[in-house]
Amino acid sequence: MNVIGVRFKPAGKTYYFDPLDMEIRRGNHVIVETARGMEYGEVVMGIKSIEAEQFKKPVKGVIRIATDEDTEKYNKNKELEKEAYKICIEKIRKHNLEMKLVEVEYTFDGTKILFYFTADGRVDFRELVKDLATVFKTRIELRQIGVRDEAKTLGSIGVCGKSLCCSQFLGEFAPVSIKMAKEQGLSLNPTKISGACGRLMCCLKYEQDTYEELLKVTPRQGALVKTPDGNGTVESVSLLKGLVKVKLDDENEKTLKEFNVSDVKVLKRNNKNNELPKENNAN
Repeated sequence: MNVIGVRFKPAGKTYYFDPLDMEIRRGNHVIVETARGMEYGEVVMGIKSIEAEQFKKPVKGVIRIATDEDTEKYNKNKELEKEAYKICIEKIRKHNLEMKLVEVEYTFDGTKILFYFTADGRVDFRELVKDLATVFKTRIELRQIGVRDEAKTLGSIGVCGKSLCCSQFLGEFAPVSIKMAKEQGLSLNPTKISGACGRLMCCLKYEQDTYEELLKVTPRQGALVKTPDGNGTVESVSLLKGLVKVKLDDENEKTLKEFNVSDVKVLKRNNKNNELPKENNAN
C-alpha cells in the first residue's frame, strides 16, 4: 500500500497516512485525522509503497492537502499558545504548585488545549485544571513529561557544541545504558557522558553496533595470544584501528610489538566484562 510520513512537530515522531488519490509531496502540509482529532502536519516522507502487514492498525487516509485557510488557522493557534502559556504560569503561581510548565499545545480544531509540564513527583492539579477551563472554556489536559522530553522541546547546545540531537532530528528516544559507555571505553564520570537533560547522551547509541562487532573479534587486555613472532600477552588495545600491542614471551627479555587483530589468535581470554580498557580509549 502507498503511505506518506507526517510529523506534527519539527523533530517529532513520524506517523503514516494513506495519501488516497492525492498528489502529495514531501514538504506539503496536510490535514489528517488522529486520536486527538483533526491535526495539521508536515509531510516528511513522500508517497512510498510499504507492506500493509507492517502496520498494527489500519492506516487512516489524508483528509486534504492544507489550504491557505488551514495554514492561517495553524499560525493563529501558535499565537494563542503563547498567550495560554503566560496565563498558565500565573495560575501555577496562584495555586503554589511545584511544577514547571514546558509547552502549551492547541489541537488544530481548538477543542482541546494540552499543557506539558515537569515535576519531581506527583502533582495535584485538579484545581488548576478547573481554573484553566473557566478561562479558556474548552477541554484542558495536563501531561507530565520527563526531562528528556523537556530538553527535546526546549532545545539547547550539547557538549559537542551543536544543537541537541533530540530537538533536531531524533523522532524517538533510543534506549541507552551505562554498558555502552563501558564498551566504548569512555570515562564513567556522569558529567562527561550525560546530556543537557541529565540523562545518558543519546549519541552513545550511534556507534554502539560497530563497537559490539569489533569487541567480538578483538582480544582483550591481558589475553594470552599467538602472534607471527610467538606467544605473548596483550598489553593494550586500539579497538577502532584494529591493533593490539603484545608483550612477547622471549627467553631473554619481554619484547613489546604491535600487530593487526587479524594476525593474532587468542589462546586464553581475559576481561570477563568484555570491555575496552579506559586508558586505551580510541575515541
